[in-house]
Amino acid sequence: MDWEREIWEARNAAEEALQYLYASQKELNSAGNWGIVDMLGGGMMTTFMKHNKMGKAEQNLQQAKYALQRLQKELRDINTIADVHIEVGDFLRFADFFFDGFVADWLVQARINDAKRQVNDAISKVRGILNQLSVY
Repeated sequence: MDWEREIWEARNAAEEALQYLYASQKELNSAGNWGIVDMLGGGMMTTFMKHNKMGKAEQNLQQAKYALQRLQKELRDINTIADVHIEVGDFLRFADFFFDGFVADWLVQARINDAKRQVNDAISKVRGILNQLSVY
């Protein structure tokens, strides 16, 4: 096994995952801001902007997921395992559009905040893995 190549591949996957996680974090922060406006009485345009940002965050999370899967494979190659699971739900998006009101907005805001925490945790884990890989 070529350790240098395996380490390089793991670092590459980790850096790619971080790129998408940071992009997702940015979109979730924006979605959270739009969500606050929505809770304070924003209209359909506010709801649309919030979900536009959530959609972009989900796209980035999907790309991060692929990079994290690749990272897990590479880490298995060097006997280290990372377990990261990120999910953004669809039901609350449906409820927010069709039952637009404070309760639905509050539930969606809670989901955004939960997703932000998960992304931050994933960023911390991947950065920790990168730090460990720097030793080699």
